[in-house]
Amino acid sequence: MRKLKNSVLRAPRMRAGMTPKLLATVALLGAAASIAGLGTGASPIAAGDTMQRAIDLSYSGTISFGSATLTTNATSSSLLDTDATNGLQLAIDKCSQAWTESGPPYTYTCGGSTSTVLASRALIGSSIALSNLTLTAGSTDHLRVTVSFPSAAGNTLQNQSSTIDYTFTGVQRAGANQ
Repeated sequence: MRKLKNSVLRAPRMRAGMTPKLLATVALLGAAASIAGLGTGASPIAAGDTMQRAIDLSYSGTISFGSATLTTNATSSSLLDTDATNGLQLAIDKCSQAWTESGPPYTYTCGGSTSTVLASRALIGSSIALSNLTLTAGSTDHLRVTVSFPSAAGNTLQNQSSTIDYTFTGVQRAGANQ
């Protein structure tokens, strides 16, 4: 298993901007899931801003997964990740087909049907359950990761910077009669 590292989030002067995408691969029990394009870095950001990135979670092995979780932690922390109410918020949606990208600033639209994988919540969390994933060997889930900076965030969040690691973990399905 690999972590997605060095997604830097900064809130210096209340202007919008983007940084390059990150690439990573996550190896899971019994199979592998590939994640490309997750780069939620943005600098500088303002209250009310959102940052979106699309990733494909591919289950390339021969055994399906039973479940998947996400753990996010700050390797460099600030109020952006410790203030659960006014700090950064995370949400993940799934599209039945690949997301269509436009930008920069990057936004993504779904030409098929969408479902919620993770409802909006504080950015930092451990073993957060993900729902509505296919988890079937040979399949791909098309995900959109959205990080938002609440519009109610006050001036105490100015000039803050956090570096966030994202770790997606899959658990092999339970044994069954074959």
